[in-house]
Amino acid sequence: MTAQLGGTLAPADGLTLTRMGYGAMQLAGPHVFGPPKDRARAVAVLRAAVEAGITHIDTADFYGPVIVNEIIREALRPYPDELHIVTKVGARRGADGSWAVSRHPEDLKAQVHENLRHLGVETLDVVNLRLGDMDTPNEDSLADQFGALAELRQRGLIRHLGLSAASVAQLAEAQTIAPVVTVQNLYNLANRQDDRLIELTAAQNIAFVPYFPLGGFTPLQSETLSKVAAGLGAAPQQVALAWLLRRSPNIALIPGTSSPEHLRENIAAASLVLPEDAAAELDAMAS
Repeated sequence: MTAQLGGTLAPADGLTLTRMGYGAMQLAGPHVFGPPKDRARAVAVLRAAVEAGITHIDTADFYGPVIVNEIIREALRPYPDELHIVTKVGARRGADGSWAVSRHPEDLKAQVHENLRHLGVETLDVVNLRLGDMDTPNEDSLADQFGALAELRQRGLIRHLGLSAASVAQLAEAQTIAPVVTVQNLYNLANRQDDRLIELTAAQNIAFVPYFPLGGFTPLQSETLSKVAAGLGAAPQQVALAWLLRRSPNIALIPGTSSPEHLRENIAAASLVLPEDAAAELDAMAS
């Protein structure tokens, strides 16, 4: 199935990801908070993703919170050897559903242990350190925070480390502490501020994983995108995902859904070939 998932990406020894992955955020309730309306359906979507050949699932213990990781454990444990679950730390949720930055080194370690417990594993495949706000990276030093995660990596609790909402400077600083295998930043047809970072990570064989590849809380809307999609007989969302896969060979996608139908649609996008003229129209949307 990997050829139908956009092939595979191997950013580090022992880590091979299908370029079309799955983002589990939408398995929680509204606003990524509380339980889903239909837990059995959430379990079924996860199992369908793995059965389709996806080996890259993105999650976080602050989705729900906790609930999404517990659904993943229920649906997929014992985990297949080839399956890689990528989680992230650096935030917590308030009782009212609010999002709070939480990047004190000791709390980051606590969050790692919580992920281990709720996913039911002894080692986390990949842990991304979330840095800036979702759409606004900062230039703060990450030495203490990333160093804390590197310490857990040395202890065998984490296999690989990555960054989320990171800048070029923060990537360079992190690499002086420990290897970085993934960078997860906001990027899609309408938000291309990280073109430079994509080129840099591609040159270093680091996976670039766009979050909100379809716009996230404000879904992509474009006359050009709709026109190209109509000409190809595809859904606009499929075209947007196909454009990202075409954008750079180090891009891996994690579109999320709680719907089996949308999951199949997303997977089909990996085999959608964009003609040169269609790709050129989409490229020009940034100009």
